[in-house]
Amino acid sequence: MSGTDDLAAWIAPNRTAVLVVDMQVDFASPDGVLGAFIDMGVVKPALAAAENLVADARAAGTPVVFVGLWTTPETDSAAWNERLRRRGGNPDVDAALCRAGQAGSEFYGPQPVSGEQVVRKTRYSGFVGTDLDQRLRAMGVDTLVVAGLTTECCVDSTVRDAFDLDYHVFVAADACAAYEVDLHEASLKVMELNSAILTDTAAIADAWKGAA
Repeated sequence: MSGTDDLAAWIAPNRTAVLVVDMQVDFASPDGVLGAFIDMGVVKPALAAAENLVADARAAGTPVVFVGLWTTPETDSAAWNERLRRRGGNPDVDAALCRAGQAGSEFYGPQPVSGEQVVRKTRYSGFVGTDLDQRLRAMGVDTLVVAGLTTECCVDSTVRDAFDLDYHVFVAADACAAYEVDLHEASLKVMELNSAILTDTAAIADAWKGAA
């Protein structure tokens, strides 16, 4: 990163969207499915940073797109279920994350407001089986600032696909989290090496000062 002035041009509001990925009850709340056996304190700083990022984006006139997982038994992947079985899991229990219409699928932390785009997905990447790419193109977006959960899974998958679709991708590293710190750090390193530029919410806020 060569400086705030360059970042301001690269993530100018007229070309950029913020993607908030999978910040939902089942992935982030102590009351969600994963909260039963994972200490969700590890994701709290990322949730707070993402809330600041979303507020700064709105103030600057940068569109915010919320991407979330909504599943049903019909959308469950046969490959995912079989992988669980081969690892000794129970797909009837372990696959039931973010069920549509249930509290676990609700957003947790930053919340969409009226008029903001919400994209429902059934796989790791926000681009697989969705119209996210078409929505972004229709908004004139060629650059993404990505935040979300978890760094090594749905954030990473979405970032890789975005880069393959020729988006300029920036990852707000402090607004992402994994349940294990080493996974978070390793995934950031891989994304920086292959598909994204790492930044943080403070630098992004500085870059957007004076926008809108």
